[in-house]
Amino acid sequence: MIWTTDLRKGVVIEVDGVLFLVLEYQHVKPGKGPAFIRTRLRELQSGKVLDRSWRSGEKVKDVRLERRTFEMLYRTEEGLVVMDPDTFEQIILDDRVVGDTALYLVDNCRLEVLFNGSEPISIDPPTFVDLLIVETDPGLKGDTASGGSKPATLETGLVVQVPLFLKEGEKIRVDTRTDTYIERVKS
Repeated sequence: MIWTTDLRKGVVIEVDGVLFLVLEYQHVKPGKGPAFIRTRLRELQSGKVLDRSWRSGEKVKDVRLERRTFEMLYRTEEGLVVMDPDTFEQIILDDRVVGDTALYLVDNCRLEVLFNGSEPISIDPPTFVDLLIVETDPGLKGDTASGGSKPATLETGLVVQVPLFLKEGEKIRVDTRTDTYIERVKS
């Protein structure tokens, strides 16, 4: 058991027999009344996101998970085939485990898989991924006086805002935590 004041982003807790990942955490001290903890939680099994407030000083059950690094090999109808680079063990992660993280994954990329015992329950993509732009409008010179952006569809189906000078066929680096363009990648 841990105190609610020890909750942090990335901590996994158990509430009523269901595992939740803490996405956001905020300690609130109103002018009147006791302090409380406001959290945004994602249910690991279904992927549902919910907001929950806790009284300061309350206890919650934390869960110890094992993190292992895997390499993505390819996609199948059953799910994502990944391999442990040390043991060469291959496992298939179904769509329930992968969720929206599939938008950041390309063949041969490294990712972290969270295990509760021997069962994979969630995956963390790399912080930065390099993806190819497959569709975007042409940027016209002089469109704006200071910068500007346009939507671009990437090879995995992810849509991000990119600067006007980028065009189809270019590779860019994307921050997976915020879905934002970072820089153009030289091939």
